Amino acid sequence: MKNIVLIGLSGCGKSTLGKRLARRLRMPLLDTDAMIAEAEGRSIPDIFAERGEPYFRDLEHAACLAASEARGAVIATGGGVVLREENMEALAGNGLVFFIGRHPSRILRSASLLDRPLVQDDGKRLYRLYAERLPLYRRWADMTIRNDGGRKSMARCLRRILRYFRQHTD
Repeated sequence: MKNIVLIGLSGCGKSTLGKRLARRLRMPLLDTDAMIAEAEGRSIPDIFAERGEPYFRDLEHAACLAASEARGAVIATGGGVVLREENMEALAGNGLVFFIGRHPSRILRSASLLDRPLVQDDGKRLYRLYAERLPLYRRWADMTIRNDGGRKSMARCLRRILRYFRQHTD
């Protein structure tokens, strides 16, 4: 069975959607950031602060490889997972990839940036990351799902992913 892989900017709703999808489909949830934090015994912001982004990206790559070995799982990824082609090749190899698109202005209005090391001190950086990563998100996505925030939008995202997943795994 294929995996469901969720990609998109930090704060776009991947973890929340991942939990709901996993519960609905009775599939395990693999959150690459949670896998990294657990393996390291410290938070993502602490990893960035103590070891830097290159070290984190190596850990993220290992988490992507481990997650991609799963069958029939929901995989919620970190926002920068698309920066390494090898990550996406592994995840897309046995997964349907969904880009959860949420404009930075909506993320800034509704999500805390405190646990997001690349943007915690500079909300404007979220716009720059969005511009840099958008082509990569679109390149790897089997389907793009817009999430405007709120319960109605989240429910719509969930329905669209479920419909697409069922159509492409039967």
